[in-house]
Amino acid sequence: MAQENVILRFDKVSFGYTDRTLQLKEASFSVRENAKITLMGQNGAGKSTLFKLILGATENPPEIGLQPLEGKVHLTDSATVAISLQVMPEEMQDKTVRDFFASAFTEVPYNLDKLIGDTLSSINYDMPIDRLIKDLSGGQQARLLLAHALIQKPDILLLDEPTNNLDPDGIGQLIYFLMMYEKTVLVISHDADFLNSFSDGVLYLDRNTQEVEQYKGNYTDVVEEIKARIEREQRKNAQALKNIQDRKDKVNFFSHKGGKMRKLASKMREEVAEEEANMVEVRQEDKPIHDFTIPAQHVPEVVVEISKISVMKQYEPVFADVDIKLRKGRKMIIKGPNGIGKSTLLRRLASGEYEGVTINPNAKVGYYRQDFSGLDFSKTGYQALEAVMGVPMKEDIFRTASRFHLTGSILATPVGDMSEGQKGLLCYAQFVLQEPALLIMDEPTNHINFRHLPVIAKALNAYEGTLLLVSHHEEFVNELDIDEELDLERFMK
Repeated sequence: MAQENVILRFDKVSFGYTDRTLQLKEASFSVRENAKITLMGQNGAGKSTLFKLILGATENPPEIGLQPLEGKVHLTDSATVAISLQVMPEEMQDKTVRDFFASAFTEVPYNLDKLIGDTLSSINYDMPIDRLIKDLSGGQQARLLLAHALIQKPDILLLDEPTNNLDPDGIGQLIYFLMMYEKTVLVISHDADFLNSFSDGVLYLDRNTQEVEQYKGNYTDVVEEIKARIEREQRKNAQALKNIQDRKDKVNFFSHKGGKMRKLASKMREEVAEEEANMVEVRQEDKPIHDFTIPAQHVPEVVVEISKISVMKQYEPVFADVDIKLRKGRKMIIKGPNGIGKSTLLRRLASGEYEGVTINPNAKVGYYRQDFSGLDFSKTGYQALEAVMGVPMKEDIFRTASRFHLTGSILATPVGDMSEGQKGLLCYAQFVLQEPALLIMDEPTNHINFRHLPVIAKALNAYEGTLLLVSHHEEFVNELDIDEELDLERFMK
């Protein structure tokens, strides 16, 4: 196919999980071959749903593929599609790396091991294929999710939050790969710098109108264009409202007069109604979540004590003695490259099953897991919040949830059906209601809209309990008042 050929087209596609709640309404757009397109939109706007609709249009749609309620998704010349998911499927955790790649094929090729090696080399990565998925870090799993899609050699590559859990080196390698990649890519991400490095167009999904708009340019260009458009629409509406009010005042005056004046008032009412109908519907952008405070349980003694840690060197653990005691109000960041054992340390610490780490038995612990595996996906959002409260109070639950844009309809939704961004905000709402003495946060910016991050950083700085943090989001970390740093890489020397 030539450079200018259309490879993907949506023709008046409407979709909703029920016909009463549409996520897309008559969406029409096209994507040309070799384009690098960003999907933008508020949390819950349907970005991941749009990916599933594309997958549903393939010759052999996967289980997660969806079909439109109306309209048609066209793939040119039977183009193939593969997706790099946000998180590793739970059923793969007990499988080996080789088993994971084998799942990409209907019939496992005889030269699978070579294909795996070639694919990992293409993203400048190496991994023993006999390793269990559950033993890998979030960053290592993120690289495998990308490689799993690439080994299928798709014409269209779908990337859903591909920078989550990646360290700076991993993000740099991914950017280089995408800049050199000669096929079509559609990306969902909240990382503006990452998106600006390679994207040349944007599809904007509006949660309020359920429409899709198409723009040319990189992420920042489109954000500024949308911002300018909103300002123009607001100015136009402000002038229209002024004109409408002037006419209403005259209508009220003339309607109390007789004869011709009353007829004039009737005519002006019609003009007012027409002008109100012609007002521009101003786009409702994602607003930052409201300021919030995470109350801290009072624990006067040491909250966390660490005397021994392990780091992974060449996929084998190396142990080291340390002397770390964290009391109320202390904030510590744990640093190191992907695969060194940061998430493993947090996970074992939270479980209380790690020799050399002790948590005060009186301390309540809040744990933000990078894959949200601590949430019960079968419960509704309301039940998830209710479960962390000592004495559940309905008013407190709804009041707290509203601060995180979690409406009544979202709280009535099973956690498993929420968007990843909504799951992240649900975790923060849990912390507010739980009042933990210790917060363990593993990549707490994952899946969170960038507009919310300054508010979250402010809340974590004000948190008076003990904070243990792992994060590769340098800008976010720089906003935090960190007291101590544990760099695991120094124990590998």
